[in-house]
Amino acid sequence: MKYYIVIPAHNEQDLIGLTLDSLVSQTVLPAKVVVVNDNSTDKTEEIVLGYAKKYPFISVVNKTSDAIHMPGSKVIQAFQKGFETLDSDYDIIVKIDGDLIFPSNYFETIIKHFESDPKIGMVGGFCYIEKNGDWILENLTDKDHIRGALKAYRKETYQQIGGLKPSMGWDTVDELLCKYYNWKIVTDESLHVKHLKPTGANYNKTARYKQGEAFYTLGYGFTITAIASAKLAMMKKKPFLFFDYIRGFWKAKKAKTPLLVTPEQAKFIRNYRLQKMKQKLI
Repeated sequence: MKYYIVIPAHNEQDLIGLTLDSLVSQTVLPAKVVVVNDNSTDKTEEIVLGYAKKYPFISVVNKTSDAIHMPGSKVIQAFQKGFETLDSDYDIIVKIDGDLIFPSNYFETIIKHFESDPKIGMVGGFCYIEKNGDWILENLTDKDHIRGALKAYRKETYQQIGGLKPSMGWDTVDELLCKYYNWKIVTDESLHVKHLKPTGANYNKTARYKQGEAFYTLGYGFTITAIASAKLAMMKKKPFLFFDYIRGFWKAKKAKTPLLVTPEQAKFIRNYRLQKMKQKLI
C-alpha cells in the first residue's frame, strides 16, 4: 500500500529535521512527503529544502496565513494546501505534525493494520511526551481515539467523510463520521511516537472558548458538552477551563454557528456519545 504524508509546519526549525529523519528511516518509505511551510519566520523552509535535495519524495509548499495559532482551522487549511499538490495515486493519506519522532516500523505497522481488514478506515499510534527524562503517555484522550498529530486514513474513508474540516473539532468529527459510515478505527498501543511539543503549547487566550464551540459544532447538545467539558478540564488538570468551554458552547449557539455535520449525523453522534458514556458508568 502506498502512503502520502502532509505536514503542516509553522516555525518548526528546531524539530522538523528530527521528524523528517524519522520518516526517511522508515522500514517502508512514504511515496510522497509534502511539508507545508505555513507563514514561518524561521529556517523551516531552508531545512526542508535540504531534505528535498537529498530525498526526491520530499517537497515543500509555502503558505501565507495569520501568524496567530488558532487550533483547528489554521493547521487544516495548511494541510489542504499540501493535499492539493498531490495526485490521487495513493492508498493511505497521512496528516502529521512537524514535531514528532516515529519509530522506524511505524508506517510498516500502520499498513499491516489497513491490509488486515478492508473495513479499517483509520489507524494511529500514541503520543509520548518527555517528563523528567522519561517518555510518558500524553494522556489527553481515550485510548480508542487517534490524536490529531498523527492521523492515517484509508483513501476511500477520507473521501467518504469529506476530507478534513478546517475547524477545531476536526480530529473528533473525522472519527465520528467514520463510525457513522461503518468504518473501523484502530489504535496500536505498541507504537510509541515522541511528541516533542506538548499539545496546546502555542494556543492563545481566545482558543479556550474554541473547545466549547467545537462541542457545539459537533452537534453534541448541552448535556454531552457539559460532561465532555468537565472530563477534558480534569484531564488537563485545569478545572476552571470547564467554564470557558461552556461559555464557548453558548456563544456558538447564540451566534447560530453552522454545524460540521448534518442533522442526521448529529443525531447519530449524540446517541453514540451517550452510549459510550453509559458504558463507562456500568
